[in-house]
Amino acid sequence: MKIAVIGGAGYIGSHTVRELLDCGHEVAVFDNLSSGLTQNLFPEASFFKGDILNVASLHQFLSDFKPQGIVHLAAFKAAGESMIAPEKYSVNNITGSLNIINEAVACGVSYFVFSSSAAVYGTPEYMPIDENHPINPENYYGYTKFAIEGFLSWYDKLKGMKFAALRYFNAAGYDVQGRITGLEKNPANLIPLVMEAITGKRAELLVFGNDYNTPDGTGVRDYVHVNDLAIGHSMAFDQLQKTNESFIVNLGVQQGTSVLDVIKAAEKISGKKVPYRIVERRLGDTDSVIADPTKASKSMGWKAKYSDLDTLIKTTWHAYEANK
Repeated sequence: MKIAVIGGAGYIGSHTVRELLDCGHEVAVFDNLSSGLTQNLFPEASFFKGDILNVASLHQFLSDFKPQGIVHLAAFKAAGESMIAPEKYSVNNITGSLNIINEAVACGVSYFVFSSSAAVYGTPEYMPIDENHPINPENYYGYTKFAIEGFLSWYDKLKGMKFAALRYFNAAGYDVQGRITGLEKNPANLIPLVMEAITGKRAELLVFGNDYNTPDGTGVRDYVHVNDLAIGHSMAFDQLQKTNESFIVNLGVQQGTSVLDVIKAAEKISGKKVPYRIVERRLGDTDSVIADPTKASKSMGWKAKYSDLDTLIKTTWHAYEANK
């Protein structure tokens, strides 16, 4: 299949491109390189530098490449920032996504795979969280993801473009074969922040609260390896082609890992101490967030292969070592 990956030079995007190429797809990348990196591009995939807010450049790209499928990964994703600068997230995540969707329909795209998020659920009412869990995003970023799922549902009904919305839990790790080592420009997630503390890029790691109702008092999250996420995108296209039915699934591992678990594993694997300090909780952080990925397993045969804590930490450490 010819697949356009919007945001394909970014962290998850580059891993997805690599997986799609490995599966024999013809891939083209569209990215403005605001957070993506040229070192994360592959010669087998053509590259078009453009912005999703520029409809003309999107139209030119899709008209020239003529993809059957699109992966949309071109969103801002810092939950905290979205609460301070909702205008920024409205323009990029909402307007930009509508630009992609409209141009996809105009150019005859059949299948649309969307990078959604567990942030749509908000504070868990029960765990593990399945796709029937109430939708109650607690940050504007999560709201934008749910809104885009809604747009895609309407476009399925009105225009017949089939979509898969993949609700990621906590993406982590780097390519298990070491083919991708370009580091995120402004990481906000725990594991890269731990690496920055180990390597001296930041003075210390801030641990937000140690009085949660968890075994060691620190927050527990469901971490899924980026290679497993990339495989999920490829499987989503297979499922869309097979059934011609849109669907929404969680991608997680149904296993919780605490902040202190991550720190201890990083110290063991790197052989270095993580300088950290316990500070006050952040507003909106919950004790635990754990996925139920049963639907993804049953519907498209997806199962995490690389998401054990050792692999998550080792592959990230190797990427940071490669950037010394």
